[in-house]
Amino acid sequence: PPDAVSQQSDNVAHALAGSGGGLISMALTYPLITLSTRAQVESKKADTNVLQAARKIIAREGVRGLYAGLESALFGISVTNFVYYYWYEWTRAAFIKAAKAANRPNASKLSTLESMIAGAIAGSATVLITNPIWVVNTRMTARKNESDESALPTEAGAKPKKKLSPSTIGTLLAIIKDEGFMRLFAGVLPALVLVINPILQYTIFEQLKQSVEKRRRVTPKDSFYLGALGKLAATTITYP
Repeated sequence: PPDAVSQQSDNVAHALAGSGGGLISMALTYPLITLSTRAQVESKKADTNVLQAARKIIAREGVRGLYAGLESALFGISVTNFVYYYWYEWTRAAFIKAAKAANRPNASKLSTLESMIAGAIAGSATVLITNPIWVVNTRMTARKNESDESALPTEAGAKPKKKLSPSTIGTLLAIIKDEGFMRLFAGVLPALVLVINPILQYTIFEQLKQSVEKRRRVTPKDSFYLGALGKLAATTITYP
């Protein structure tokens, strides 16, 4: 049907837009992601700050060290955003269709509950589909320094040769061979729990907003700060 084809096109358009935006933001912020990942896996992280850690990586591996695993990360974020926005738009369309069939007022707009459910469904689908990509990316980012620090034997007096960093496909195959296929889904349960992050954020935001509304009118500036506080609280709760 024409309507179904049009809706499918809209879903894909939103998914492609989200995928493109994710690629740009990932490319710009990837060095920070590298530092964050290294901080979580390296034992010597306690005595260095972010700037010192960046300098150590550059001195040891060059600027390219800050972009270890970028290839898989760009692929991962593009797939992640595509899947998320596609499923969100699909779920949203299903809710709107049901609301129109029931002749509900403002049927073209989702309720708060429907928005959260759509986000949860999209987030869960994204985690299950893309988790293997991020397992490979994290492994590549965390182990880049191992390949640089581990030297191949050379003749006396010669500088040690660095091992070549494994490729994305090489890392994927190594994980499957050495640890089994299911290792690609390590961390799925915690990641699924993280799906509640936006739900927590919205709930906290609404509670704070209602608290302010009891005393005065909420301004756009208030909404900005309350949203930031909601995100901070939700991230603090789910970070572990």
